[in-house]
Amino acid sequence: QVQLVESGGGLVQAGGSLRLSCAASGRTASSYYMGWFRQAPGKEREFVATINWWGTVYYTDSVKGRFTISRDNAKNTINLQMDTLKPEDTAVYYCAAGLVVTSGNYYYTSTYNYWGQGTQVTVSS
Repeated sequence: QVQLVESGGGLVQAGGSLRLSCAASGRTASSYYMGWFRQAPGKEREFVATINWWGTVYYTDSVKGRFTISRDNAKNTINLQMDTLKPEDTAVYYCAAGLVVTSGNYYYTSTYNYWGQGTQVTVSS
């Protein structure tokens, strides 16, 4: 069992920055890919970024160059540094952990076994 707790959401103007964090607990947390999805009102949950123990990362195209995912293995924590935010980044951001994540499935919600409660990110124009 893995528990995930997010923090760091909030309201920011377009062009600004926010940093999200997710702390994982559980004996095998380090074995999991950890990442972020987001869900805007009326839309399906979508993949944002994910990272594994060794630092392999995947990003969705819309955030490449603006968002950076990082991992602190000693603390079982991941961070998502979000820069140059746009109004279309507004969503609830969810932390997720998955055990069997590959280059062919990392963007599916069904790949991830555990989810956090979500944190709201609002970008005003």
